[in-house]
Amino acid sequence: MASTSPAHIWFMRAAFPALALLIIFFHLLPLDTVPRRWAPPDLLVATALAWSLRRPDFVPTLLLALTLLLADLMFQRPPGLLALLVLLGCEYLKPRAQSYRDTGFAAEWLSVIAVLTAITLLNRLVLAVMGVQQAAFGLILIQMLMTIAAYPLVVFVSQSILRVRRLTPAEAETLGARL
Repeated sequence: MASTSPAHIWFMRAAFPALALLIIFFHLLPLDTVPRRWAPPDLLVATALAWSLRRPDFVPTLLLALTLLLADLMFQRPPGLLALLVLLGCEYLKPRAQSYRDTGFAAEWLSVIAVLTAITLLNRLVLAVMGVQQAAFGLILIQMLMTIAAYPLVVFVSQSILRVRRLTPAEAETLGARL
């Protein structure tokens, strides 16, 4: 099946929320009842950023917004704030996907680092302005750094197992003609 066929694109559009539900499920499992001194990486955010950079056609804006809003509700975060920030970050990266196709992984990773840092700081700032109780800054910083460190692994799993690869110029031209 060609990676630009409509059936494949719709299959991958269904695979993203399924993967998100799997990540949410394992994140909510009560495996340890003692509070941790570290925060795990936010794999859902890393996956959304990786798929937005690698194959923007697999994660349309509405699907991404609904999936991230569901994650906010399930994790009992302020509804919509982190979803909006991640959505803005993904939409910022989507038009740049074609330029990162020609550069190496390091340039892509640096842009993701910048977007993750902005998301984290803006989320913290908005919550502080609204007077919402927050986790310790060190814990948030650890989560951001763990997400940055996990990004190459997320890209590797997405590329090798889920076949979410960058578009070739011919595939991009085919999709551009279809749109």
